[in-house]
Amino acid sequence: MKTVLSCEKLVRTYTEAKLATPVLRGVDLEVAENDSIAIIGSSGCGKSTLLHLLGGLDKPTSGKVCWHNQDVNTLSEKQKCVTRNRKIGFIYQFHHLLPEFSAWENVALPLLIGGEKPAKAQAAACKLLAAVGLSQRVHHKIGQLSGGERQRTAVARALVAQPNCILADEPTGNLDRQTARQVLELMLDLQRQFKTSFIIVTHDPDIAANLNKTYHLLDGVLHAD
Repeated sequence: MKTVLSCEKLVRTYTEAKLATPVLRGVDLEVAENDSIAIIGSSGCGKSTLLHLLGGLDKPTSGKVCWHNQDVNTLSEKQKCVTRNRKIGFIYQFHHLLPEFSAWENVALPLLIGGEKPAKAQAAACKLLAAVGLSQRVHHKIGQLSGGERQRTAVARALVAQPNCILADEPTGNLDRQTARQVLELMLDLQRQFKTSFIIVTHDPDIAANLNKTYHLLDGVLHAD
């Protein structure tokens, strides 16, 4: 299996007023095609920091992150943005959808940013919204959608560019248990369909039990379950 994302000896320390606060102390992780990985840890342990580093949204204090065996730090900011747009998808606990846009416009945004023609971007967005059960809601503004529908829209947006890996930060944490279960099952169905790797940060062991690998982030280091 090809490695789509990895990190080696990843360290992140925040320094404020000459006070150093280590968050990650040497994290190693390798993500293969079609992997589904859960990262569990207590609140404030650095799970979100790790996802930001893996997605190239933050720079490590030391160590490296690789996308398809290419060190992210060797890329210019423009190259990093282009590569991230094509290869990495993000899902957040709070969906981060744009309220002034419709569902399909939100989903199409990664394709439009990547230079796709509007008609093709709209067609791809509507097709994926249909796949997540929202074919009747494509023209609705975000404020007209329920919490579960908004998160389904966020899942569609993350997948629309067919990235190699999706980084999900507590993607069901803002939903009731039944809706959270539905969204998780949807994500796993789409993961199998698109053969996209998933890394899901969660505090919920029931979610982790549905993925094929589980790691615990403890004292800044990842430990395999």
